Amino acid sequence: MTAPPIMPVKALKKDALGPLELLAQGIALISPTMTAALIVPLMYGTTGNWSWLSYGLGTVMLLFVALNLNQFASRFAGSGSMYQYICKGLGNVTGGLGGWALIWSYLGISIAGATGFTTFAQTLLGMVGVNCPAIPLFVLCIGVSGFCAWKNVALSAKVMLILEGVSMALITLLCLVALGFHGFTVDTVQFAPSSFSVSTLGLGVVVAVFSLVGFESATAFGDEARSPLKSIPWAVIVSLIIAGVFFVFVTYVEVLATHGYSTTLDQLTAPLNTIAGLVHMPWLAAPLSACAMMSFFALNLSCLNAGSRVIYIMGQQGLFPKFTADTHHVNETPHIAVLIMGALSFGLPTFCALKGMAVGDMFNDAGTMAAFGFIVAYILVTIAAPLYVKSLGQLKPMHMVIAAASLILLLIPTIGSVYPVPAAPVKYFPYMFGAYFIIGGIWIGVQNQRLLIASRGFPEMARDA
Repeated sequence: MTAPPIMPVKALKKDALGPLELLAQGIALISPTMTAALIVPLMYGTTGNWSWLSYGLGTVMLLFVALNLNQFASRFAGSGSMYQYICKGLGNVTGGLGGWALIWSYLGISIAGATGFTTFAQTLLGMVGVNCPAIPLFVLCIGVSGFCAWKNVALSAKVMLILEGVSMALITLLCLVALGFHGFTVDTVQFAPSSFSVSTLGLGVVVAVFSLVGFESATAFGDEARSPLKSIPWAVIVSLIIAGVFFVFVTYVEVLATHGYSTTLDQLTAPLNTIAGLVHMPWLAAPLSACAMMSFFALNLSCLNAGSRVIYIMGQQGLFPKFTADTHHVNETPHIAVLIMGALSFGLPTFCALKGMAVGDMFNDAGTMAAFGFIVAYILVTIAAPLYVKSLGQLKPMHMVIAAASLILLLIPTIGSVYPVPAAPVKYFPYMFGAYFIIGGIWIGVQNQRLLIASRGFPEMARDA
């Protein structure tokens, strides 16, 4: 059970999000455009011609995690639900650690969104001879997304749905043109057993899982969703399937379209623009860059929305200062938590830019570090699921099988993220996350003790704890 709130509950806007808006939240946080535009070359450098299979296997792996999530989502709905799920199965301290890990992840991906937006905005401006530094573009991206998150959650969801939908449609069109350019023939090279390697496939699955994290974000909006016990489980599964199928398709086409090109796919910095040129449609480069830019804006917005709900509910339950659980009296959004997420999302990359760090390095590092938090949260919710169902007297053997399979499969990205030991600075990231996790554990342990004291009728001792 979760700890009782130590302050009056201030509600978020009820029934603000329907199934499509929840789906948009999940897809925007996965950001299929990001993978198509920047991650597929990394996958190809890892797995080669069998890259499409890594995405297929990664999707299947995370479907097991989604099934565990839905054991909660089909029975309980609330803000920051993944945090609350873990609390219900493993207790308040472990749940707090899960929420702490999610904040790390949503913040990291929000920075990846802002820096990705900046990268493609600079590309577009460069096409017309304008050189703009990064910080004003950080202000533009996070300022506008922060306003949307502060103003109206339904508005935010509709913006994300439109932007990511248009971007995915344009990329799909380019891929269909590329297939037609090659006569819609099957690329047998991508199915050749001679190029198959189990070891590289495993490393590719790690990349695939990192590309797909964020599919669970619809669970953060349980207080604001219509028919949440039905719409949230649907959005979790469908967002993952749509993104997984899109990744398999786009990866297959990018590998096919760049066969024989002077620069191999893993060395391309803008593979979609390159493919547009190869199929004699170079004019698509600008629209593709614009769509990528707006998709990264939607990514930043989705993270501000999801992360703020986790901060809001943890504040409501006493783990953070009570002002973090405040809601706007008109907009009915967690405006203080949105402000905190936005300030960190802007402040951290701005500090790095002032220190001379390249925007591309910020993007890579933020996305890589965010993955550690997601893996921790997925493992915790997987362990919590059968325990929660058992507490309801509804445990079945299949629940145990799904949880066991999920834990075994999650070992692949867990081990793959630290072994073989990556090069610097990536090899230091687990230690950075570990330090963050320990600090969070100490803070949450202290706050949980204070809440226990308060619940026993000693408010003065609780304030001093």
